[in-house]
Amino acid sequence: MLPYGRQQIEEDDIAAVTAVLRSDYLTTGPAVEAFEQAFAARIGARHAVSCSSGTAALHLTTMALDLGPGDWAVVPAMTFMATANVVRLTGADIVFADVDADTGLMRPADLEAALERAGPRRVRAVLPVHLNGQTADMPGLARIADKSGLAIVEDAAHAIGTVAYEDGQQVPVGSCRHSAMTIFSFHPVKTITEGEGGAVTTNDAVLAGKLSRLRNHGITRQANDFIDRAAAFDAKGEPNPWYHEMHEPGLNYRASDIHCALGLSQLKKLDRFVAKRRALTQRYDTGLARLAPIVRPVARVPRCEPALHLYAVFVDFRALGVERAEVMRRLQSAGIGTQVHYIPVHRQPYYRRRYADVSLPGADAYYARTLSLPLYVGMEDRDVDRVMEALASIVEGA
Repeated sequence: MLPYGRQQIEEDDIAAVTAVLRSDYLTTGPAVEAFEQAFAARIGARHAVSCSSGTAALHLTTMALDLGPGDWAVVPAMTFMATANVVRLTGADIVFADVDADTGLMRPADLEAALERAGPRRVRAVLPVHLNGQTADMPGLARIADKSGLAIVEDAAHAIGTVAYEDGQQVPVGSCRHSAMTIFSFHPVKTITEGEGGAVTTNDAVLAGKLSRLRNHGITRQANDFIDRAAAFDAKGEPNPWYHEMHEPGLNYRASDIHCALGLSQLKKLDRFVAKRRALTQRYDTGLARLAPIVRPVARVPRCEPALHLYAVFVDFRALGVERAEVMRRLQSAGIGTQVHYIPVHRQPYYRRRYADVSLPGADAYYARTLSLPLYVGMEDRDVDRVMEALASIVEGA
């Protein structure tokens, strides 16, 4: 069976985790700091804060921005629902933005339209999503965000290893050139995995400190931060060794040493994993030309060298005369797993009840046609060919 995505675990990954299990620290130990330092260096950001999942990373960013009741944030409709849910978990509300029907990405014009619909509401943040591994237009979005006083949090759960090009320079996703923070996910179907895990990158030391506290119940053990000086210090002016303070509530969103040891081992392979995904992507692109226009890859973004997390195609199900569910069932019977990424979030019952129906035709058009085909490092060329032959049999049979 070819699933749409899966992890690639090798012997050195197992050895890294085993070494932690034999060590003194299973959590809050040296593997966490080692991973964070290596990840920040690899991504090109000053700081990286690890956490327990990509959703935890998103939630930490909204908490770090102090979003709350009365605040609003712009979220593209074409994303996993966590991008929106974390805004609601703070008590803030959401203005859903439309996306490009051919890429699924929020454009500057979509952000402007969302802000216009928001009217006088207090919109404080925007969370662009690098869908499938392709980058949104960050310079264009940043110009509007700066003019409107919005903080930018990039949802790069799909985009580790992706590079944008600006003025002839490579800009790695996560380097936060145009954003306050960027989040990543290390779920097993992502390019590298920790089993479950996530990280936030930022170039702001204050934000990094706040993220670190919020992932650990809001606790600080930094003497310079202590407010209750009498309780914090002994008669000699030295910090009491047991002392800590909580200045605001946080959560237990820590990543363990077990997770970070696996993440550090996987991170060393990122270039190899990205190269393999790009080679598989090229083989799909070339092979699917015979099925156009019935089946074709999702449009590619200029000035972007993606490390695709998902290989998404558009299928003209009406012209094919076969519904999407039936196509998926036929592929499943051939041992090929597929998925749909995503149902537009504004269509979820919770959000329809809260905000009524919103017309976002780009998101609806993208959703109506999309299908994610298998893409993961453990695939071989023959696996891609097998997927294409199965699709060809459906198209030719119809």
